[in-house]
Amino acid sequence: SDSPSSLQISVKNSLDIQIPRHVSIIMDGNGRWAQSKHMPRIEGHRQGAKTVRMVVEESRRIGVRYLSLYAFSTENWQRPKEEVWALMKLFEKYLTSELALLKDNDIRLRVIGNRKSLPESVQKAAAYAETETMAGSSMDLILAVSYGGREELVHAAQQIAQRVLAGEVSAESITEADMRAGLYASDVPDPDVLIRTSDECRISNFLLWQLAYSEIVVTSTRWPEFSVDDYHDCLREFSNRSRRYGLTEEQIATQASVG
Repeated sequence: SDSPSSLQISVKNSLDIQIPRHVSIIMDGNGRWAQSKHMPRIEGHRQGAKTVRMVVEESRRIGVRYLSLYAFSTENWQRPKEEVWALMKLFEKYLTSELALLKDNDIRLRVIGNRKSLPESVQKAAAYAETETMAGSSMDLILAVSYGGREELVHAAQQIAQRVLAGEVSAESITEADMRAGLYASDVPDPDVLIRTSDECRISNFLLWQLAYSEIVVTSTRWPEFSVDDYHDCLREFSNRSRRYGLTEEQIATQASVG
């Protein structure tokens, strides 16, 4: 069988890893990889796009249900204009060139972030790709573009404020569920694991609400050189973590025995 569940079992048996339901990745090191090889920074981004394809394909193969990739932050707009322009063209090209791959693999594409700040051609390409892949039900690929975690929380707070002004909810009755409802992809479960490449140990304004209890795995490998084996190593490290959510090991053990 080619179902995600059977793939998940076979991969776990062969690699001895637990497949997370939701994997999020900060794809770092493109520019530094290129500079180390005396190439323009944009060449690192082009090579990084190939790594994106590999991770998408492998995630789908092993049964990851949600894959979130941090492609371009709100802070990245401060980079040199030439690099930003090249990144936007690369993103637009990716949305077009990978569309068949997504559809063939039953993958739904979702783009989160401040779309209004993107070039019109990129907005149109994103909207078209989302529409074309909307029926995908085996995996959701969430691309964070012109995305900032703080901006997302402000967006959620603004929606709640509008509801309060409309008399739909009182300030005192606001819950975490109300806050979550205002997130860009409110139906997507929180990431089980955050992988960051290039040996950087920070979350860089990515999914600030959603990463509250995610396991963080950092690898020294730069994104253009991130391989299938590197990916498996990160997932294996995740598998060895004990996720307690504020409980003690004894409480976790008791819950497991009862379950």
